Amino acid sequence: MAAGLARLLLLLGLSAGGPAPAGAAKMKVVEEPNAFGVNNPFLPQASRLQAKRDPSPVSDRFCAWTLGISVRSLPGPVHLFRLSGKCFSLVESTYKYEFCPFHNVTQHEQTFRWNAYSGILGIWHEWEIANNTFTGMWMRDGDACRSRSRQSKVELACGKSNRLAHVSEPSTCVYALTFETPLVCHPHALLVYPTLPEALQRQWDQVEQDLADELITPQGHEKLLRTLFEDAGYLKTPEENEPTQLEGGPDSLGFETLENCRKAHKELSKEIKRLKGLLTQHGIPYTRPTETSNLEHLGHETPRAKSPEQLRGDPGLRGSL
Repeated sequence: MAAGLARLLLLLGLSAGGPAPAGAAKMKVVEEPNAFGVNNPFLPQASRLQAKRDPSPVSDRFCAWTLGISVRSLPGPVHLFRLSGKCFSLVESTYKYEFCPFHNVTQHEQTFRWNAYSGILGIWHEWEIANNTFTGMWMRDGDACRSRSRQSKVELACGKSNRLAHVSEPSTCVYALTFETPLVCHPHALLVYPTLPEALQRQWDQVEQDLADELITPQGHEKLLRTLFEDAGYLKTPEENEPTQLEGGPDSLGFETLENCRKAHKELSKEIKRLKGLLTQHGIPYTRPTETSNLEHLGHETPRAKSPEQLRGDPGLRGSL
């Protein structure tokens, strides 16, 4: 009886928050942040980030340049290709940005949340050229952002060392980076003309002569130079610059051909038939919606029939004269 009473008092003491017996094991509650998300440092970079495509080719040409082969075939200033294969980082607020010239730009959220963000802000694509100068590097086809892809423009600035100096997001999913390097401090470091093969230099000379002789317009001059830069590999053609379609985006239906439109119509008709069968099977009544024109959906009135005079091109102002 005494032993049972002692055991009861011991249980009551534990439930009341009293001190535990000297021989009892202590439980320690440890709240540690979860680090098993996409930003887990124990996972290799390749496992966390999946690029949509490879960067524009550089490395093979860079190797050729280092061996003294086809120096003119490099798409851009030769001296900048020594940056290829290196990466430069900058921490802004809670994000770490990493710029790998001629490869990509990435962003990593510096947090211990399980779902910390890590993503690609752009893959090396092409140069931006203005006034015979390489004014920036475009990184496109980054991770999805709503109905488009993230992209970044990297501006090259003179600096004492190679470093990523600044990152901003001037518009949604479009990033602006400033990369400082002593490789662009010379006044001619970013000129386009000296980097071109001799054949393209002669073409450029002829384009400038035609403009001076007023054989082409300024618009034609600009178009010819763009074609020349595309031939040099500095810019991508309009076909290559078409953005990657994102699933679920406004343009993802892809009705650019009549065949695609017919195929989509056939699939939709099949789906409607299936849904009608389900409604009938469960005894759910349904009615066909009243057909209305697209103009009525947009709030416009259906245009009235025009008189023969108006159809012949009369402006319709005769009655007001």
